[in-house]
Amino acid sequence: MELKDINELENATSRGRKEMFRFGTAMLFIVLILLFTSNINIGTGTVSVELVVAAMIGGYMALNIGANDVANNVGPAVGSKALTLTGAIILAAIFESAGALIAGGEVVSTIKKGIIDPAMVGDPQTFIWLMMAALLAGALWLNLATALGAPVSTTHSIVGGVLGAGIAAAGWSIANWDKMGAIAASWIISPVIGGMIAAGFLMWIKRSITYKEDMVEAAKKTVPLLIAIMAWAFSTYLILKGLKKVWKPDFMTALLVGLAIATIVYLSVKPMIARQAAKMQSTKANINTLFTIPLIFAAALLSFAHGANDVANAVGPLAAIHDALQSNEIHGKAEIPIWIMVIGAIGISLGLLLFGPKLIRTVGSEITELDQMRAFSIAMAAAITVIVASQLGLPVSSTHIAVGGIFGVGFLREYLKRNYAKAIEEIKEHHQGADEHEVNEFINRFSKASLDEKKYMLAQLKEKKAEIELSKKERKSLNKVYQKELVKRSAFLKIVAAWVITVPASAILAAIIFFAIRGMMLP
Repeated sequence: MELKDINELENATSRGRKEMFRFGTAMLFIVLILLFTSNINIGTGTVSVELVVAAMIGGYMALNIGANDVANNVGPAVGSKALTLTGAIILAAIFESAGALIAGGEVVSTIKKGIIDPAMVGDPQTFIWLMMAALLAGALWLNLATALGAPVSTTHSIVGGVLGAGIAAAGWSIANWDKMGAIAASWIISPVIGGMIAAGFLMWIKRSITYKEDMVEAAKKTVPLLIAIMAWAFSTYLILKGLKKVWKPDFMTALLVGLAIATIVYLSVKPMIARQAAKMQSTKANINTLFTIPLIFAAALLSFAHGANDVANAVGPLAAIHDALQSNEIHGKAEIPIWIMVIGAIGISLGLLLFGPKLIRTVGSEITELDQMRAFSIAMAAAITVIVASQLGLPVSSTHIAVGGIFGVGFLREYLKRNYAKAIEEIKEHHQGADEHEVNEFINRFSKASLDEKKYMLAQLKEKKAEIELSKKERKSLNKVYQKELVKRSAFLKIVAAWVITVPASAILAAIIFFAIRGMMLP
């Protein structure tokens, strides 16, 4: 065999070898969980097969959370090139683990969101099977969604699993349908609020910086204020959601502490931004670089808060099973032993390292094109929406918020581009008998003008309205410009479809798995 043929064979099999390495490493993690938990004695002094199996499923769930859910925290930073893919994975793995181990809760609700009534289950053994089925169904659905490249809600996956297994165990009356209605409403609430806030921040940045004639001077005033608001939002967010294990202040206290931190940040970064901006040319690319470091901080803080909160999605059902096996009773709350939290933290980090890049690329670059300003707007939406929703009691999903923010930014850009195209046509239609050179010169001045100047120039044209002839072909060409799509429609439809079917799909899976487990376990 020639050397060329050997190289071609090597290239052809390299993808397969990488996949086998990922699969093998994940399997090694599950096997290590098996070996560890087979040496744990529960209250009876014996090793529990149910606990060993549940711990393995919990580890599998943690891997899938890392592969799917964490992409929302770092994807925009990667897509905007504020972080490299490798840098983002390392940063997220460190801060996800830190959030889980430092600020993860000591106790967890055994029935996520109170969607079923545990009193109707009765038998602790049935409850264990129910939670095991819910955990496995949620993990399988997340695995499938990751393979399809669809970022879905981990919380909704577990909610669907608990609902489906609960109905299979005790009938339709076990479900709290009011809670399920609120969760269904969050499919719309989360992305819409996230999208509106992200679009609002991006519009503010455009109006106050990029639409100004001297972008550098505008940036000196606005960027420190934006960074201070980010510090306020993230400080409040972390105090309320990420440091519950360390400190539990009320909302007003968290808000005031966050404001104090934001004031210090503003006074610190204002001279730094001024020095950095003084060396810049007045271009959008240069202004974008001012948002790079804030974006890295945002990705780290979002990962920390995610680890503190969402690790419970992996280990909550496992903690509930552990509690039921020890006490032989069903409790509303269960303590999380440190070894269970460690499984969740390591599993999420490992899942991100092995399988996360696919979803990070999807979130970061395959929905719409992101730069640092747009990614900053999305990060702000993620933090602020969670704070607002938690105070209003709305059951929102961090995944839906982040992806909704990306959609919001993309659709705003489409709207602005189409409006600009219409303005250009209006210039051509109303410019008084000018030749092509004069029209192009006017358009060039129009494109460089500030927002207020653009409005004035258009108003002047309308006052001197004089029709010019445009051919049918020219009008069709301009109409196509209006329809320019900056959000990939296939990605939009795929993600929305995955969101809608997450709860029913994981519920059906959980019901099937519950009946299978019960069939095997009953004499």
